[in-house]
Amino acid sequence: MVHDTLAAFPMSRAARCPFDPPPGLHELRDQARLTRVRLWDGSTPWLVTRHAEQRALLADPRVSSDATRPGYPFPGPARPGADKIGFILMDDPEHARLRRMVTAPFAIRRVEALRPAVQKIVDDLIDDLLAGPKPVDLVEAFALPVPSLVICRLLGVPYADHDLFQGHSRNLISRSVPVEERNASFRALHDYLSRLLEQKVTRPGDDLLSQLVARVEAGELTLADAAGIGVLLLIAGHETTANMIALGTLVLLEQPDQLALLRDGDDPKLVAGAVEELLRFLNITHTGLRRVALADIEIAGVIVRAGEGLIFANDIANRDPDAFPEPAALDLTRDARRHVAFGFGVHQCLGQPLARMELQVVYSTLYRRIPTLRRATGLDDIPFKNDGQVYGVYELPVSW
Repeated sequence: MVHDTLAAFPMSRAARCPFDPPPGLHELRDQARLTRVRLWDGSTPWLVTRHAEQRALLADPRVSSDATRPGYPFPGPARPGADKIGFILMDDPEHARLRRMVTAPFAIRRVEALRPAVQKIVDDLIDDLLAGPKPVDLVEAFALPVPSLVICRLLGVPYADHDLFQGHSRNLISRSVPVEERNASFRALHDYLSRLLEQKVTRPGDDLLSQLVARVEAGELTLADAAGIGVLLLIAGHETTANMIALGTLVLLEQPDQLALLRDGDDPKLVAGAVEELLRFLNITHTGLRRVALADIEIAGVIVRAGEGLIFANDIANRDPDAFPEPAALDLTRDARRHVAFGFGVHQCLGQPLARMELQVVYSTLYRRIPTLRRATGLDDIPFKNDGQVYGVYELPVSW
């Protein structure tokens, strides 16, 4: 049977609690571990909903991330730069070759060395919040600037240009923006990163873009490929973490007993575990991970044929009761480290150590420094991102 439920995948969460996966995903997960679904273009890829099957297939070398292969299940007609946006839509060995060029700055030891700088960024922004008017939009004043400042520092991108790259990033991850406008935003970001790279030929710095320039000059990378990697890291480096900061804060404000664990405690292990649980519970990737089979694969009683698409709905896999008891409950003391919010296998998120560290700093600081933080509007009045590839809130008015 082919389900039309996902014709406009992802589905809105508005029909249920806005922190839960769409109700239709719960139904499909309970019916079968893999289900045929019909997408916007009439194609019928497999939807993988269970935690065990997702981890097995995402680690399987017979499953491809190459978006140029026939059968790849695109989330919509706009596919700007599918072959140019870094290495995310490539397979090994080219994927591994390009990824290795930017791995070092995201290593755990290097990321931990950035913690004091991130702490200062967070504290400075909270100082500004406390000194400014209220209510205030936490997204604009805090959640978006924190990761934007961090990724700009890491890449060597001027933060003064944040309006430019944030605006184009929003277009690229929105399904409501016309195809032509999304393509134009990709070209604008690619051109912007290309200009920065060219500037760093004569004025290199201690940053990742300068390291990519050295690869270009050594003949290991084209300028276009380097710009594509830059686009990928710039978008992923601020959009996802910004949404986790705002959405995580909102869900904690709705569950004061859980918020109190972070506000009143100072145990780094508790904070680290809380970050994993919030990543599991919220899972902001809103279009799933997408792949295509390279060979026939038998799994969970079905055969996925070569050339058939696969969609991994990791938000519903992170609510799989076989993997996480009472998965609909937010429990910051739970061991949630096996979640798939960052994917799994060779393509799992490169920047996850950085995202974890930023979230640890934010969640251990914001509520302690503003212990009376509260929503300044009704939950029903908060605009959720049901039209994007990354889930979150457009605005979060808060006061204290």
